[in-house]
Amino acid sequence: MTHVLPYLVAAYVFLAGAYGLATSRNLIHAVGCLAVCQSATYVLLLAVGYRAGGTAPVFSDIKPGSRPVVDPVVQALTLTDIVVGATVTALLLALVLQIAKRHGTVDPDELRELRG
Repeated sequence: MTHVLPYLVAAYVFLAGAYGLATSRNLIHAVGCLAVCQSATYVLLLAVGYRAGGTAPVFSDIKPGSRPVVDPVVQALTLTDIVVGATVTALLLALVLQIAKRHGTVDPDELRELRG
C-alpha cells in the first residue's frame, strides 16, 4: 500500500484543485486552484523518482554502485517544475490584476466585454 500512496495523494491533490477550478467564481481563486493542480505534479514526479533506501546522489564519500541512490534527473525536473509553476502563477496574477483595474471585477461572469 505504501508504494501506491504518493500516487493517490497526487491524484487527490489534483482533483481537489480541479474541483476548485471548475467551481470558482473568482479569478484569483482560480489561479490558486491552478497552482494546487500544479503542486500535484511535484508529488507525482517525486514519487516516480523515489527509491526505497536510496540516498542523495552525491558520490564524494561512497563508491558508485555500493548503495542505491534516488534519481537526480527527476529531482531536477521537479525543481524546474516548481520554477515554471511559480512563474506561471505570477503571470496569471498579474493578468488578473490588470483585468481588475480595467474592468473593476474579478468575477468571470461579469466580464461580458471579453467574450467574442
